[in-house]
Amino acid sequence: MKVARFYAPGDLRIEQAPEPVAGPRELKLRVRNCSTCGTDLKILRHGHHHLDPPRVIGHEIAGEVVEAGAETDGFAPGDRVQIIAAIPCGDCAYCGRGWQTVCPNQRSMGYHFDGGFAEFLTVPEQVLRVDGVTHIPAGLGYDEASVAEPLACVLNGQELAGVGPGDVVVVFGAGPIGCLHTRLAMARDAEAVYLVELNRSRLELAAAVVKPDVALCPSDVDVVAAVLELTGGRGADVVITAAASRTAQEDALRLVARRGRVSFFGGLPKDDPVIGCDSNLVHYRELTIVGANGSTPAHNKQALELIASGAVGVHDLITHRVPLDGVLEAIHTVSTGEAIKVTVEP
Repeated sequence: MKVARFYAPGDLRIEQAPEPVAGPRELKLRVRNCSTCGTDLKILRHGHHHLDPPRVIGHEIAGEVVEAGAETDGFAPGDRVQIIAAIPCGDCAYCGRGWQTVCPNQRSMGYHFDGGFAEFLTVPEQVLRVDGVTHIPAGLGYDEASVAEPLACVLNGQELAGVGPGDVVVVFGAGPIGCLHTRLAMARDAEAVYLVELNRSRLELAAAVVKPDVALCPSDVDVVAAVLELTGGRGADVVITAAASRTAQEDALRLVARRGRVSFFGGLPKDDPVIGCDSNLVHYRELTIVGANGSTPAHNKQALELIASGAVGVHDLITHRVPLDGVLEAIHTVSTGEAIKVTVEP
């Protein structure tokens, strides 16, 4: 079979590999879609401390079961399924409290286990043990199902930030995650969603598809002043920084309303993670700042339901489709801002 295997930063090879065989507690999938992520770009450029190469990467995976291990239950050849990316251990104190996203023993597809940029893969026992494989509802394509994984992460972030009816929400970043945040905030009955993006062409592309109430480009306007003006001086109820930007995080604290919530959804570079924070703003305005790290298997199932029901549309977010041979082109396209979501179809 054909795979895309990462060896070192800048070294991702399309090569032949033996087809995997499912163990007694594993599934073997024919990968139908594995969508790309900004993390794939980071891995290609810099590697990752959780990834020990060589490794087949790709973690937004949907496919068809071709072999079910003898000790698995509920799956059979021909089943259409989508799988989680981040795998909690299920046994630690954090998992015991329902905090699977911060499991210190978490493992991941495409990092610790071979991922979805391949014609076939095995779903490891660890995924099945935490209920990390979900049947794809009838009528939903593999391509859309693969987007459930990033939507699950977005869902976790918005739950932590308490996005709900009547909220004015500002989303920094108009990449695929920012677009999903925009769509989900609308589905959660936000009063208005403002989308902010420094790359004007990316903002125009995203705004034409997801249709936020307002699109703001920081090179054209002072975003803090614009949001305050749009809200009559009150500020936004929720600000989500879906971009690896110190400026976005600092601006979020300046434009959020009293009793507002700020989600630092996108992390900063590990060698430069410190921002300026006026703690008196947090103190006197009673602000809440939350992080967001991945998702749980339950979020994953809920995300798939949101897509299948039409509550959060994703089909129009998939702007590019490439075969496995084009995975390098796919990852490059992600970096340029010429696409919203790029999916690989092995």
